[in-house]
Amino acid sequence: MNRKIHLLLASALATNVAFGVAAQENSVTVVLSEELEIVEPCSATKSNVGRVLFQNISETVTEMDPNTGLQPRLAESWEDMGNGTWRFTLRPDVTFSDGTDMRTDDVAHSLVRMKSPDIACEIGAKFFGGIEITTNIIDEYTIDVTASPAQPILPMLMSTVTVTPSDTPLDSFVDHPIGTGPYTFDEYIRGESITLNANPNYWGEQPTVQSATYVFRGDSAVRAAMVAAGEADIAPNIALQDATDDALDFSYPNSETLFLRIEHAQEPLNDRRVREALSLAVDREAFVGTILANGTLLATGMTPPSTIGYNRDLAPYPFDPERARELLAEAAADGVAIETEITLIGRTNNFANVLETMEALLAMYQDVGFNMKLEMVEVAEWLERYAKPFPEDRGPQLIQAQHDNANGDPVFSMYFKYHSDGQQSGLLDPNVDAMIVDATAATGDERAAKWSELFTYLHEESIADVMLFHMVGFSRVNERLDFTPSIRTNSELQLSQIQFN
Repeated sequence: MNRKIHLLLASALATNVAFGVAAQENSVTVVLSEELEIVEPCSATKSNVGRVLFQNISETVTEMDPNTGLQPRLAESWEDMGNGTWRFTLRPDVTFSDGTDMRTDDVAHSLVRMKSPDIACEIGAKFFGGIEITTNIIDEYTIDVTASPAQPILPMLMSTVTVTPSDTPLDSFVDHPIGTGPYTFDEYIRGESITLNANPNYWGEQPTVQSATYVFRGDSAVRAAMVAAGEADIAPNIALQDATDDALDFSYPNSETLFLRIEHAQEPLNDRRVREALSLAVDREAFVGTILANGTLLATGMTPPSTIGYNRDLAPYPFDPERARELLAEAAADGVAIETEITLIGRTNNFANVLETMEALLAMYQDVGFNMKLEMVEVAEWLERYAKPFPEDRGPQLIQAQHDNANGDPVFSMYFKYHSDGQQSGLLDPNVDAMIVDATAATGDERAAKWSELFTYLHEESIADVMLFHMVGFSRVNERLDFTPSIRTNSELQLSQIQFN
């Protein structure tokens, strides 16, 4: 079917579909903490986007399962051809939701598109930064993908690559995603809801859940109450104080690391003593079991303990306000402008109790002598501050962020966050750049050792960021569902994994 005709039909049917969802026994309602700023498949690794799109609408070449490791998805198999080239064999008879066939030219186009400078795609910048990708189509089901420098874990990296049709524009984001997944994207009423329906032409098994409606509620107590009252089926993210029902609530390590991004080029943040004072001023233990859940871990690096190379010998910075004051005094004596106002920027609804967390951090920083103010902003404005190109008139900033890495390897984090050319990096450090390149190219024990060395340098030598917590998530699930949240629930929610009791 012609894609434009398909979209027109989908739009015409959308209203009728939405009215029918609530009455269907095989439908679910998911209540999210924040709205999606975009519905672009090549940014489906953003947590708020991924909860709706990832593996529901847009599928990946391979799939990383936290329990069983790397699995086939759109590719049936892969083979190391040497010299940085891997050969992927695609499943036959896969179609996009508009009825067109998926072939190797779609994969090749998706790889080009994710690296397009015109759209700053998250997957390309986050996971393929510093890597040149070329393709060679062998036939309609076989494609060679070459990475330079060579990537020994390229099949794992391909678990982030969402495949879109070959006519998807290279210079603009889409507002109606077309994918190969078990669901179709049927309606987005901004500020209200998103509706998905089962894809009747899906190549795999038809899911039990035939339709899903996503609604947005910023208040955690409201989200929890909606599930308890049967108005919603899943609230993927609720606050500690709202997780009060053992029959409905689940806690789990959610693979997110909470930290404050420091931009090292800005005075006074360009002084190591000031950055050390920022880390020493925070009473991390005071957050655990109060604002944040019991089981929250104090962080020393960007990735959770489940990643290779995680350095368990590193100790979190202690709470030492006196030493923080001394360091600021030393810096001031040397002419560092510590009186400069620093803006602490938080992301509204990023996680439960984010406002309380940011207010507590502000109070701790002001207590040791920092001239600091707090700004809480919505996700679109937050992205303008957090990703390059940074605003020219920004002044010194600490930006609160969470980073999700459930894939087991720091390669999914390090370039994006710390390389001089990384889209969200506040560093300009040639030593870090070289260490990232070396670790990325290594394998086995050498790879783990090089990542561990980098974690040590960032934590102790550079004090790259204010590392805070490896987070614990709480989800509330209606008893009519057979679904247990996992480490991936924060960033993806595969509707096809849900059954009914």
